[in-house]
Amino acid sequence: MTEETTNIEPQESGRRFYPQPRVCLFCTDRNATIDHKRPEQLRRFVTEDGKIRPRRQTGTCAKHQRELARAIKRARHLALLQFVGDTLD
Repeated sequence: MTEETTNIEPQESGRRFYPQPRVCLFCTDRNATIDHKRPEQLRRFVTEDGKIRPRRQTGTCAKHQRELARAIKRARHLALLQFVGDTLD
């Protein structure tokens, strides 16, 4: 092995990424509730394509992510949310 291959230092690309710790919105704010009858709140957790955003994007804990998914699915069946995003076809 040469000295070049044993050098494990990261290359400086000029960009630095410092991830912020994500804290569950519903755990920190006890007054915030998940309700399928409030589609304006649920739209934050749905992508433009109509997919439910994952926990790593929203920062919710596992318990509240399950409740969110259930509320989004109920809102879809009641036609408060769309199943798919807006298409321009």
